[in-house]
Amino acid sequence: MATARNGNWSTTALLVIDMQNDFILAGAPMLVKGGEAIVPNVIKAVEVARTRRIPIIWVVREHDPLGRDVELFRRHMYAPGQSKPTAKGSAGAELVEGLVIKEGDYKLVKTRFSAFFNTHLHSYLQGLGVDSLVITGVQTPNCIRQTVFDAVALDYQHVTVIHDATAAATPEIHIANIFDMKNIGVVSTTMVVSLIRIWYIHWLSL
Repeated sequence: MATARNGNWSTTALLVIDMQNDFILAGAPMLVKGGEAIVPNVIKAVEVARTRRIPIIWVVREHDPLGRDVELFRRHMYAPGQSKPTAKGSAGAELVEGLVIKEGDYKLVKTRFSAFFNTHLHSYLQGLGVDSLVITGVQTPNCIRQTVFDAVALDYQHVTVIHDATAAATPEIHIANIFDMKNIGVVSTTMVVSLIRIWYIHWLSL
């Protein structure tokens, strides 16, 4: 599969996955330890996408307050007296500071790892004419990986993971999963920013 190096940025969308307080803030019940460190790079990716008018899809978890729609293997975590799930309207469900959904962006709610599972993401992207994805957020072995491989199964032409704008519980887990995804295109935030600028300059010169 071709990577973002060969992609057309005019048919690309940026996915920002699960950058919510429940997964990023210190002391959060579902904390991804590497999550806070990537916030500046995710902000940078969003800024570049806005500048280049690349669609931004904010993929978030919003569950039933009692956790009845959470994955079966996780439901014990939300038993009486335990942590509460990431429910709509809760502080934990809000995007981490520095990330804001703006007019023209799109918010997509999911209840499983993949942003494509039991959602209308694919049909929405088709309606936009999007055939390529750039993916950021948390966490690499779960929501990032599942979304990436579902995108490949759905024949998106170019799928890119920004490795320093995604994170896992440990660097080792992150690196291992990035390694598995190399065949579908992994570039750094700096490379993505440069590529978008290069594409824009090339477009102006046509």
